[in-house]
Amino acid sequence: MSKRNSQAAKTAARERLRVEREREARKAKVKRQLVVAGTIVGVLAIAGGIGYAVVQANKPGHWEALKDDKVVAPANTTGTNGTTVVIGEDSAKKTLKLYEDPRCPVCASFEQTVGETLEKDVKDGKYKIQFVGGTFLDGDSMEDGKIGSNGEGSKSAMSAMGAALNVSPEAFLDYKSALYSAKWHPQESNDKFKDDDYLIEIATSVPELKGNKTFENAVKNGTYDAWALAMSKTFDTNKDDVSGTPSLVMNGKVLTTPSGNPPMSVADFRTAVDAALKA
Repeated sequence: MSKRNSQAAKTAARERLRVEREREARKAKVKRQLVVAGTIVGVLAIAGGIGYAVVQANKPGHWEALKDDKVVAPANTTGTNGTTVVIGEDSAKKTLKLYEDPRCPVCASFEQTVGETLEKDVKDGKYKIQFVGGTFLDGDSMEDGKIGSNGEGSKSAMSAMGAALNVSPEAFLDYKSALYSAKWHPQESNDKFKDDDYLIEIATSVPELKGNKTFENAVKNGTYDAWALAMSKTFDTNKDDVSGTPSLVMNGKVLTTPSGNPPMSVADFRTAVDAALKA
């Protein structure tokens, strides 16, 4: 091979090597760009996900969003937002106020022990009963705006009680009794009343409510959810100095046993109420 041809071959080889290096450099650059782009997309996706989560976390919950909603009051109620629930004969001169929270285990014990006696008194016209429902066991404070830090079963049950009251006062009393019964009332730590299906299942034990589509739809649709909050506010702002449940008030006086406790037996209840009726 001549020196000329040898030199040309070397030049050609160097040119091929240069072209190959440039091609590899371009490929590496494209790869880096793709990696950077993918990283940016990933970061944006994560940021977007975090942003969405923050937005969702800051959105008001169902009950929180109802605070300013118009209240739909059940039938058989009076007063502001239908929060005065009085049941009994018109001829009854006195009214016994009963303060309860649906999740309250002591209220359940009271209802299981004394409830039948109380309802018989009301039917016999001895006195009217005024129900005032609280939801503080859900962790609610309607005065400072905190709602639902410990659950929502009291509010859901209260709403369902409103649906029962809309059917009739008798359905309300029977449903309230069922809610507090040993069969249906859950442990305080079990927020089972938040489940609409469970509340409707309990209603199957009440003849007026069993298969009652108006009642069931009201529970599922939360028709009386805002009313439940209004009722809870009535409890929180009561003028009887009641802060716990169950509490019984007649003639503006909280009824207790000599030891200062609520009358939890039929005998203690009879003694306290009869004395109040004579006062």
